[in-house]
Amino acid sequence: MPDGRRRYALVGAGARAGMFLRALAVDHADRAVVTALADVNHTRMAAHNRWLEELGAAPVNTYAAAEFAAMLTRERVDEVLVTSVDATHADYIVAALRAGCDVVTEKPMTTDVDGCRRILAAVEETGRRVRVAFNYRYNPLHEALRELLAGGEIGEIGSVHFEWLLDVRHGADYFRRWHRAAANSGGLLVHKSGHHFDLVNWWLDATPATVFAQGRRFFYGPEGRRHGYARDYARGHGAPEAKTDPFALHLADNPQLRALYLDAEDEDGYLRDQNVFAPGVTIDDDLAVLVRYSTGATMTYHLTAYAPWEGYRVMVNGSRGRLELEVVESDHVSPAGASEVKGAAVHGEVAAAERGRARLTVHPFWAPPREVPVPGYRRGGHGGADARMTAVLFGGATDPMDRSATARDGALALLTGLAANRSMATGAPVAAADLLDPT
Repeated sequence: MPDGRRRYALVGAGARAGMFLRALAVDHADRAVVTALADVNHTRMAAHNRWLEELGAAPVNTYAAAEFAAMLTRERVDEVLVTSVDATHADYIVAALRAGCDVVTEKPMTTDVDGCRRILAAVEETGRRVRVAFNYRYNPLHEALRELLAGGEIGEIGSVHFEWLLDVRHGADYFRRWHRAAANSGGLLVHKSGHHFDLVNWWLDATPATVFAQGRRFFYGPEGRRHGYARDYARGHGAPEAKTDPFALHLADNPQLRALYLDAEDEDGYLRDQNVFAPGVTIDDDLAVLVRYSTGATMTYHLTAYAPWEGYRVMVNGSRGRLELEVVESDHVSPAGASEVKGAAVHGEVAAAERGRARLTVHPFWAPPREVPVPGYRRGGHGGADARMTAVLFGGATDPMDRSATARDGALALLTGLAANRSMATGAPVAAADLLDPT
């Protein structure tokens, strides 16, 4: 093994791990090497090892999740990748920091206030580094929007409206898997919207001050059966009722999902293809948030997890005009792709049926609007952001915008979601910064 390469270990061998492992094994193998995997399921780790070999990399040592601390010492790990269930992030991050490792963690950094406090304290105590994989910062569209705002294109920012639509393919998938339980994921305002809240913090160079929110389960879970889409089965695999259900996931039809989940069920009992209308859903699917920031600007935000098309709209109002960003990732969900997982249905006939577009527009006072060209943006890979992010995280690429998200950035993104969850529970506005105050 060549000297000088940074040594990485990964904990949490689900589907998201694949992006990081591929980036290390293929794109940045001259600078980095994967030394070990840890997970609660050995079948999943074996699948990733097979794929590493297919990429031309050597298989790595595997460890039970309970052996995480021993793995760090035995494998002489420099940096840990955390892609496990969200609620476990804090334990792994803190243990890695105290073992002398740096950390790259998938978002959200954690799911609750206690975990956030423990991570920030461990960073302060150890002097080690935590970077949160907020890949949306690296999307060329989002970069261009930040540069326009920072350059004063619309003057002082007064307000933001941010609407995010998850279509009935992507949105449904959160209700099939472990994310459907708030105890695992923190709910969509933590797991999914944390991306969006981080973007607004970054765009405005501001921190959330006061948050008020309302939400409900409108479409999925047992409550959604009144809409007439529910069929009676517990999980998709092997259920005759699921064969023609557009909300059912067919694990056996996807080689990656079969290897990671269907073939691994006997080991831990985890079902990746639960019925989205079955009992056990404790997260909401229709969420509205009002935020006041440290600068005085406000944001109205809405997340819909059952939309007919996928994308988002951002409108920023300022003292000299307005910026508008509209992104349509897919203009509908085709029948052929309805039961696919987002990202799996991007080739062939499915992709051809679903169109997307993106437009960034400046609307100055007393002048016609103008569209801003954004070179480098492409559909897929989060607008090209995944490759750009991993190049900075693992490949030593320079980043003039210095956008790698720190533990503090991770905490500030969490503050909006955690405060929103508390506001929904209490019915009152929440002072976001107070959540991290141990008193």
